[in-house]
Amino acid sequence: ENYGVWSRAMLIALRAKNKTGFIDGSSEKPSENSPLLHQWERCNAIALSWIMNTVSKELFNGIVYSTNTQFVWKDLTERLEKVMDLRFFLIHREIESLVQDNMTISMYFTKLRQLWDEYASLVTLPSCGCATSRAYLEHDQQQKLLQFLMGLNESYGGIRSQILMMNPLPTVGQAYSLISQEESHRGIIAGSNNPSNMSVVSYTNTTKYKVKEEIRCEHCNWVGHRKENCYKLIGYPPGHRLHKGNQKKGGNFNSDNQRFIKSVDASKKPAVNNISSDSNMGMNPDQSAAPLVFTPYQYQ
Repeated sequence: ENYGVWSRAMLIALRAKNKTGFIDGSSEKPSENSPLLHQWERCNAIALSWIMNTVSKELFNGIVYSTNTQFVWKDLTERLEKVMDLRFFLIHREIESLVQDNMTISMYFTKLRQLWDEYASLVTLPSCGCATSRAYLEHDQQQKLLQFLMGLNESYGGIRSQILMMNPLPTVGQAYSLISQEESHRGIIAGSNNPSNMSVVSYTNTTKYKVKEEIRCEHCNWVGHRKENCYKLIGYPPGHRLHKGNQKKGGNFNSDNQRFIKSVDASKKPAVNNISSDSNMGMNPDQSAAPLVFTPYQYQ
């Protein structure tokens, strides 16, 4: 099934090691008396071992007793090349039916490029520099561009129409670059307008507000603190705007006590010139109006 891919990969490996002559017959076996016979057999064994190590178990059992790399390669070509007609059809159908769907632009283009390369390995393209060859290659590039654009999602219909209106048409690589930039631009816009981020912030603020609202003082019925932390019970801390007011209130309390003590001491002195204690009625208005914080009995 994958003979086309395997044969191409094997040819690349053999060409890298300068061993392609052992499969195309250009490196003929020397005579028995040649000093190069041993070297040829060694290189032939290396190329043959590469082939045996890359085929399936079923094919391996059929070539393990072979000694000539060229014969093994020719046999595999005759047996498996006929299967390539079916593979050729399957690849062509997969290219025409491939769509982007849930894939990103990069994933979709990579998949399509893989099918194009496999298809190219099964056909023989003209490689000369004549006008006919150039026209065929241009037609092949145009077909790839249309196949790439047809498989895109409908959300890219706008930029697809712009590409088709270009004169001359861009290459498939240039079209991929334009659409990839459009995909990145949409990703940036979608990220900045993502409602999930806004909902997270809103949920966090709402949650904090609800938690703070549930904390209510049982003494003053204010929101934000509990009874054991109420300033009206434990007093205002230094620096609070009501802290000085408390100090002023405490100062009035002490001055009132002092005035009350003086009035009590004055009442205990003996009367002069037969003036009874009722002469206290002659006290100044401040003394008579002084508030009694403690009763005389409580003071004694």
